[in-house]
Amino acid sequence: MPAPDDIVTRIPYAAFLGIRIARDADGLLFQLPYAERLVGNRALPALHGGVVAGFMENAALLHLMYLEPRQVGIPKTIDFSIDYLRSAGPRESLARCEVTRLGRRVAQVQIRCWQENAAVPVAVARAHFLLGGQVPVA
Repeated sequence: MPAPDDIVTRIPYAAFLGIRIARDADGLLFQLPYAERLVGNRALPALHGGVVAGFMENAALLHLMYLEPRQVGIPKTIDFSIDYLRSAGPRESLARCEVTRLGRRVAQVQIRCWQENAAVPVAVARAHFLLGGQVPVA
């Protein structure tokens, strides 16, 4: 298994956002540390919706890359659908991914993002990715 932080550096936007990956008993946990530059609405204040969507999409990509280390390159996004459930406040955001279908060429991933309470998500999303193939096993 590759080191989680090594995978993050392979996606420039994930590195820009400062995404970190931790492992716990439930699997991979993706963390988006709060930064003032990520705020989209200073009146609330709330994280920019594009930041939340980018965090969730990159979490799904990183999840696939971590679980499929023989994957060649970065999976390509086919589609990404997000439901914003509430505004994301000025604090750390967390996400977990679930691969609901993994074929030879396409993977479907569901993503859940929350802040203080996992039972109260700020957004949920679903994405399909085109897989680039695998390195042959020697």
